[in-house]
Amino acid sequence: MTHLERFLATVERRTVDYPASWLGLPHPDALPALYAHFGVSSPQALKEKVNDDVFPVELPYHSPTSDAIYAAFDFAKDRRSERTLTAPGFFEDFSDPADVDKFAWPDPAKYIDPALCRKVVDEVPARGYAVMGVLWSAHFQDACAAFGMESALMKMLTEPAMFQAVIDRITEFYLRANEIFFEATKGKLHAVLFGNDFGSQAGLMVSPELLRRHVGEGSRRIIAQAKRYGLKVVYHSCGAIHDIIPDLIALGADVVHPIQALATKMEPQRLKADFAATASFCGGVDAQYLLVEGTPAQVRQKVRELKALFPTGLVISPSHEAILPDIPPANVEALFDEVHPHSATS
Repeated sequence: MTHLERFLATVERRTVDYPASWLGLPHPDALPALYAHFGVSSPQALKEKVNDDVFPVELPYHSPTSDAIYAAFDFAKDRRSERTLTAPGFFEDFSDPADVDKFAWPDPAKYIDPALCRKVVDEVPARGYAVMGVLWSAHFQDACAAFGMESALMKMLTEPAMFQAVIDRITEFYLRANEIFFEATKGKLHAVLFGNDFGSQAGLMVSPELLRRHVGEGSRRIIAQAKRYGLKVVYHSCGAIHDIIPDLIALGADVVHPIQALATKMEPQRLKADFAATASFCGGVDAQYLLVEGTPAQVRQKVRELKALFPTGLVISPSHEAILPDIPPANVEALFDEVHPHSATS
């Protein structure tokens, strides 16, 4: 099978030669050790070395305040602080939904060049990869940053109309931005990665009911737009999100990422038992402890367990989108070497 054939068959829960795998998005600080270990000098060569199936492409966004669309909104009230969910946000003290227009909302058409979008996708090597646009479109997280996390969660309860006005405006921004990218790259993408972090280690940050009321419709619109372009939707959320996986499926997500294996009720066995007929997953190899503290032999054993549990329906990957510098490259090698039958060719 080609990389793309393997990816599509895995996420559609069809028979595969072996499950698809994804390296994720290694943190820049982790790259020097990975390059040295694998004897390569570029992200592309690293992907080829581990025989990765998915090639992620980030939406190019360049504005006066940001070179990444996931940081498009300059909500910080204290200009000396970096963007953070815990900092006081622009809307912290606002209560009237009509005041939503007092923020200088960026126009994505000014900062997204369709020609550059086509260029970054056209530069994907002709190796049969599943090409995945990394768009995030994190409307819930951005809404939390717009107020500051604590204030945002309180607004959801005490001033829901204010919270809704802000998250709706953020959703509109992403719908316009994503449309530019999808139109510019039409026919060249196979999947898209969206995401919001809804969970902590032990449970959801807010109740499923609040997420359905304030976040669900925006997620549905963002996912539906991608589906109109024929794309598989990989939906990311860290943490213990078991209780809203049915919601993500109903909203149109094809793949739930990243199976944070040590979070409450996120064990692969439970997810297989509860959702194998309706959802596929990506992740499963614990990046909190196993990949950091474990041995290559222990990593290999976990991959064997995952392959036995999910002969299809799981894109095997670290349980976080970023490989951080504290993960020994030997464990990364063990993960991907164990995914692939040694006699297989992609």
